[in-house]
Amino acid sequence: TDDRQAMVIEEHRRKGRELEDGELEEERPPPREDDDEADIHQQIAWGKQIARERTPEAILRLFAGEGRRFGARNLSMTAHRVGKFGRRDVRVHLEQLASMCERRIEKFDPQGIANTAWGFAKMDFVDRRLFEAIAVQARKRSGQLNPQDMGNTAWAFATTAVAAPLLFEAIAGEALRRVREFTSTDMACTVWAFATAAVAAP
Repeated sequence: TDDRQAMVIEEHRRKGRELEDGELEEERPPPREDDDEADIHQQIAWGKQIARERTPEAILRLFAGEGRRFGARNLSMTAHRVGKFGRRDVRVHLEQLASMCERRIEKFDPQGIANTAWGFAKMDFVDRRLFEAIAVQARKRSGQLNPQDMGNTAWAFATTAVAAPLLFEAIAGEALRRVREFTSTDMACTVWAFATAAVAAP
């Protein structure tokens, strides 16, 4: 037994591992940010609950209890649903929600990106790091945004007065390229945003 232990210790020494008090260091995988995300069935259940709740307080209570395990879709849905109530007095847990959205924004689909920007703008809650992350992702995926997403995203940045010239440039290019896809409402929203943000469209 002593000989076997000595061989194991020597093998670990050769691999550069440090030994403390005669114990071998366990090899562990690097931590992953999404280890706490619940499975798809739970995500669906939470999504239905978010859609069903009738007050922003109820949605944010759910987020407070389970939000750390929300996937990208439920995070963006939370921001959008709370924003839809149009109340600016609901502030609790928004800082945590903004932080989680910012960390996972790369996993949001194009609609989720637009909905998150719109929701926080409606709540008049501006987290600079979140909006900067949204601007980067929305610009990268501007070709995947539909006209309503473009209008809502531009509206959010204009309303919050967060400067995002590269984002507006990308939206302008896509709007010109796909102008026939815009409804009158989409176009009015987009034009208003450019005018309010004092961005000259081509």
